[in-house]
Amino acid sequence: MHPLRSLILAAAGNDVIRRLVATAPVSRDVVRRFVAGETTADAIEVTKSLVDKGLTVTLDYLGEDTTDTGLAEQTVQAYLELLDGLHRDGLAKSAEVSVKLSAVGQALDEGLALENAARICAKAQECGTTVTLDMEDHTTTDSTLRVLAELRATYPWAGAVLQAYLRRTEDDCARLATDGSRVRLCKGAYAEPATVAFPDTHDVDRSYVRCANTLLRGDGYPMFATHDPRLVEIVHARAEALDRKPGSFEFQMLYGIRPDEQLRLAGLGHTVRVYVPYGVQWYGYLMRRLAERPANTAFFLRALVSRK
Repeated sequence: MHPLRSLILAAAGNDVIRRLVATAPVSRDVVRRFVAGETTADAIEVTKSLVDKGLTVTLDYLGEDTTDTGLAEQTVQAYLELLDGLHRDGLAKSAEVSVKLSAVGQALDEGLALENAARICAKAQECGTTVTLDMEDHTTTDSTLRVLAELRATYPWAGAVLQAYLRRTEDDCARLATDGSRVRLCKGAYAEPATVAFPDTHDVDRSYVRCANTLLRGDGYPMFATHDPRLVEIVHARAEALDRKPGSFEFQMLYGIRPDEQLRLAGLGHTVRVYVPYGVQWYGYLMRRLAERPANTAFFLRALVSRK
C-alpha cells in the first residue's frame, strides 16, 4: 500500500485529527469540493446543477458503522425525505441513491439492515428511481451480497458494488453479470489485508480490467466507477470491441473529481453518473477519497494552511 494512503487511512480513525479538520475555518470551503452539503436541500440543489449539465447522479447520505437503532432509523428517514424531494422536483429519472448497509443497522443485525434497505427500495420504486448498495470493507461483503439477493427478489433493479482490489471479485462479477443486473465496479478504498486484497496498485488495475471484461461480456448493466484515464480508455475500447453501445453501460465518478472529464464523456453520448455525498458525517468519506487518490491531499493541505 502507498505509504501516504496508509497514513491517510490511519487519520480517518483519529479523533484528534478529526476534530482539527472539522473545526478549521477553511474546512467547509474545502469539503464542499467533494461533498454537496449537509442537508437534503443542499443535495437536491447540487443534483439539479449536475442534471442540467447532462449528467446523472447517485446520492449518498453520509454515515456508516452505525451501532444504534435510532441512528439507523435517522438514516432511513433521511433517504425517504431525499427520494420524496427528487420525485417532487422531477429529478428521479436522473438521480438514484447509494446506501451503505452499515449505516442502516448491518452491524446490529443483518435482518434489520435488510428491512431498512427494503423500506428505502420501496420508496425509490414509488418515486421512479433505483437504489445501489454500496460495498464496504471485506468483512461485510458476504452479508451485503446476501441482502442484495433478498432485495432483488422484489426489486430486481437493486444495484450491487464490487471492488476490484479484492481477490474474489472476478468470480463475483461472473455471478452477477446476469440479465438486468446493475453492477458498479470500483477499485476499493478500505485498508485490507493482502490475504484478501491485492496490495499492489498494478495488480488492482489488472483485476479491474479483467472484471470489466467479465461484466461487459455479461448480460447485465455495468457501471464503471473510475477516474483513472487509462482505465476509462480501456473500458471504452473494450466496450466498442464487444459491441456495447453507449447507454448499455455507464461511467461513474465522484463529485468534485475530474468534472471536465465527466462532461467530455457525456458529450460523447455516454451515461455519466456522479456520486454525490452529503450530510454532516463527511470526515470518514473525505479521508477515504484522499486515500484513493493521494494527489488530492496536496489540494486539501494547501487550503488548510493558506487561509485563516
